[in-house]
Amino acid sequence: MSQILSAIRRVYHARTRAALRVILLAFAVNATSAFAADTETLKIGTATSPQIDALKIAAQEAKQQGLDVKIIEFTDWNTPNAALANKDIDVNYFQHIPFVENAKKQGGYNFVAIAPGTIMKIGLYSKKVTRFEDLKDGATVAIANDPVNGGRGLLLLQRAGLIKLKPGVDYRATTLDIVDNPKHLKIVALEASQLARSLDDVDLAQGYPSFIKLAGTADPNSALLFDGLENKNFAIQWVVRPESVNDPRIRKFISIYQHSPAVRAALDKAFGNLYAVAW
Repeated sequence: MSQILSAIRRVYHARTRAALRVILLAFAVNATSAFAADTETLKIGTATSPQIDALKIAAQEAKQQGLDVKIIEFTDWNTPNAALANKDIDVNYFQHIPFVENAKKQGGYNFVAIAPGTIMKIGLYSKKVTRFEDLKDGATVAIANDPVNGGRGLLLLQRAGLIKLKPGVDYRATTLDIVDNPKHLKIVALEASQLARSLDDVDLAQGYPSFIKLAGTADPNSALLFDGLENKNFAIQWVVRPESVNDPRIRKFISIYQHSPAVRAALDKAFGNLYAVAW
């Protein structure tokens, strides 16, 4: 009888150990999956600009804190949004709120801006004149060809006293809103990233200091007129898909970017007084 009881106990304990192993294995698989999700490489898309160095420094600091980050650089202002929509990247950092809203309207994107970054000056640059009054009748002026930044360029031309727009128009202004053009300026629209390279061919151009610096076509500080840093509506935003609004990896990286002295030093070196932080 005792031999039978011992055999039953051995079978019971063997089954218990087997069941326990199954439970522990399932737990290990789940834990490994969760760990993999937490440590999956964070992919950040941005447009080519001197912002890259600061982002790379933040990525290095993130790596030291256990967060692997890959900075993906795009050469235009359309692909970063397409890549975000296609889930090729997790977040992009290159556009301000008006640009995001226009992209959502035109591209049908469902994006959310979750935090501001830097705000950059834009200016009116020329290699032909040093004063607006020296522009000849019929001079050629280049502005950005996208609906948002083109309107911002027209507002600058109005501030310079070169044109007059319909009362009440904002950054959504187009050339159709020009009601007075006393110098008969020929306004041409170019891709924003190419404006810096147009300075040899036009009399005046809307310009972005970051692109001016990259192109080496002029001194970024030499604009005849700057748009100021006071309008935080034009601050660059961290933009994500709705399901990523609370992604801890993205939030952690933004915090590193905003609070790192090394990142701030890189921005100061790249832009001097041509930028401000908007957080």
